[in-house]
Amino acid sequence: MVKIDRLVPKEKKGLLVVITGNGKGKTTSALGIAVRACGHNMRVCIIQFMKGDLYAGERDGIKKMNCQVELIPTGKGFCGIQGNPYSHEEHRKNAQDAIQLAHQKIESGRFDILILDEINNALKLKLVDLEQVLEIIQSKPPLMHLVLTGRDAHPQVIEMADTVSEINEIKHAYRKGIEPQPGIDY
Repeated sequence: MVKIDRLVPKEKKGLLVVITGNGKGKTTSALGIAVRACGHNMRVCIIQFMKGDLYAGERDGIKKMNCQVELIPTGKGFCGIQGNPYSHEEHRKNAQDAIQLAHQKIESGRFDILILDEINNALKLKLVDLEQVLEIIQSKPPLMHLVLTGRDAHPQVIEMADTVSEINEIKHAYRKGIEPQPGIDY
């Protein structure tokens, strides 16, 4: 049996991680961070800003992992696309509730990682304001990791981040008329 060492950084620091771009995999990458954190017995909260009106496999998958990962879908789907029936005002109200929830989770001191899924989209669509996102970033405790996902990350957010990854689409099955597939797309 091979012995596996656990690395411990000399100096712990809570990182600001931004996962953006037009390609598929931003949320999937953030969920990978949650899985990795689970292996380190870290406490994770995921607040989904745009998702919530349709089932996604991560809801039950996280429960099955039996880890300290809390997933909270707060949205009403993607604002303004795919026949979404809700008004901009309804989407904004949900996003504003999610902002308040993010502050509550930060203030609770219970989490090592807070993932704000699709917050970049919410900002681009004016469901949340730049000042609100910057306030969340500035209020994060020094050892808490904060992960922001979604297309069109704001340049000011990118500038503040410790790590930024951009996921670019090269090909997507959807462009061939293939419907979203369970386990891959949701």
